[in-house]
Amino acid sequence: MSTLKLVECPRDAMQGLHDYIPTNLKADYINQLLKCGFDTIDFGSFVSPKAIPQMRDTAEVLSKLDLKNTNSKLLAIIANERGAEDAVQFSEINYLGYPFSVSEEFQLRNTNATIEESFKRVEAISNLCVENKKELVVYLSMGFGNPYGEEWSADIVLKWAKRLNEDLGVKIMALSDTIGAATLESVHYLFRALIPSMPEVEFGAHLHTRPEYAQLIVESAYNAGCRRFDGAIKGFGGCPMAKDDLTGNMPTEEMITFFNSKSIEHGVDEMEFEKSMSLALAVFP
Repeated sequence: MSTLKLVECPRDAMQGLHDYIPTNLKADYINQLLKCGFDTIDFGSFVSPKAIPQMRDTAEVLSKLDLKNTNSKLLAIIANERGAEDAVQFSEINYLGYPFSVSEEFQLRNTNATIEESFKRVEAISNLCVENKKELVVYLSMGFGNPYGEEWSADIVLKWAKRLNEDLGVKIMALSDTIGAATLESVHYLFRALIPSMPEVEFGAHLHTRPEYAQLIVESAYNAGCRRFDGAIKGFGGCPMAKDDLTGNMPTEEMITFFNSKSIEHGVDEMEFEKSMSLALAVFP
């Protein structure tokens, strides 16, 4: 896979905010993002409203999206089979995303399941996706380090990626730097190890980072063969379960600046993107 795919993640940017964003404002913002030419918009999630109150209106937001004049696909995050069952009811949704952690502690915190229980969930969710003509994206969270004192190594990440692919047929996986632990070396090493070993899998980068580090780490992933990148305008958001205010999402504008500097085609309409940047200031005051 050589075509660059940029995935904008307003869901990730919004989900941890304390103040509730009105449904119409969410929809207006996502509708603007749909004009930009991103490959995919990670627009919402079907999870417990007690766990993530900000996402309780995802179905209503979806009903307000203008999908007639966009080529962008929609991705919704789910944390269990119940969420997947809800999400697959909507024909507008192309992808279901599941956070699969290589950290036992984080898997329990994030989805209230052990890694093995989570693996069984992926199997059930994968079957639902096949039955309902959706594609599954598995996020390998804590993919670059472990803050809980558990064993972590690149081999552990490789082991789970191979199991997900070989046993369950997962074809899209995103390495997730949930806590900003990735280094240029670890990013390059992991993508260099994963991509040749599973050429049928599309590997992406879902990196949480400080803005001044963003372009360097994108370059490291790109040079190692990664062609799928998640980001959020201004680096807003991050994982509410990780509790780290210092590392936000990968700022999309930093990715675009990097790809422009290398004359790499990214497919984003920069005039519409500027409008999105302006609107983001109203969504994330």
